[in-house]
Amino acid sequence: MTGVGALLAPIAAGADAVVGALPGAARRQRAALGATGHRPWSLPDAPWVMGQTWSDLLFCHWPVAAEALAPHVPASLPLDTYDGSAWLSVTPFEVSGTRPRGLLPPPRLSRFPELNVRTYVTLGGRPGIWFLSLDADSMLAVAAARGLYRLPYLHARMAIDRDRPWIDYRSERRDPRGAPTRFEARYRPTGGNRHAEPGSLEAWLVERYRLYTVDDHGRVFAGDIHHRPWTLQDAAADVRENTMTSPHGIALAGAPLLQFAARQDVVFWPLRQLAGEGG
Repeated sequence: MTGVGALLAPIAAGADAVVGALPGAARRQRAALGATGHRPWSLPDAPWVMGQTWSDLLFCHWPVAAEALAPHVPASLPLDTYDGSAWLSVTPFEVSGTRPRGLLPPPRLSRFPELNVRTYVTLGGRPGIWFLSLDADSMLAVAAARGLYRLPYLHARMAIDRDRPWIDYRSERRDPRGAPTRFEARYRPTGGNRHAEPGSLEAWLVERYRLYTVDDHGRVFAGDIHHRPWTLQDAAADVRENTMTSPHGIALAGAPLLQFAARQDVVFWPLRQLAGEGG
């Protein structure tokens, strides 16, 4: 890190120590940095720059033939498979506590629904996530993520209604940069808390600490993230409508593998270009 970033990093670190002493999202996000034994590689040397909290997250995972996914993933990012199968996941959740390092989450702007469509890749021995799309009900979040992380964020009209233990989630994409899509589901947790068994399919699907993206010039970028191990529960879900993969021509067959997570506190590092595989 050089220039202005190097000068501001100690200031941001000091400010975050102050805001991290207060109850709430900032404290939980900072505290997650104290748990690193589950990570497949060490934390990045550079300072992290942003925190978020994810709540009421439903993982809907489907096995998908690798040849169906390959056209939607750059050749520079090899598809990751488990027992010979590629996987695609649709993940509705709510974001809160969004903040730059050193600041408290701004009221109203820090909270919004999000819905991701993702698959799994690996590069240089480091497994990660490739996003086919990310929908959010926040114009600011969409603009910031597209600019800073080069991710295919799109704006959607979304709503979350809670009648515990049930969660009703609705999303309708209206962004002209993407094809119209809809998602509607009612879901709830059904079992006790657990961590995914190392080496299991469950762990393979969720314990990933890097996202990958590729720009228009074919350059590969990585964004590292950190959080505690996922605390998962079994889930029941009535997926009433799901056209999230229709723009990609990918059919999802059969019942998905479901996981529920009540909360995850996350910190992000800035996107960086990989000079060679893995970085």
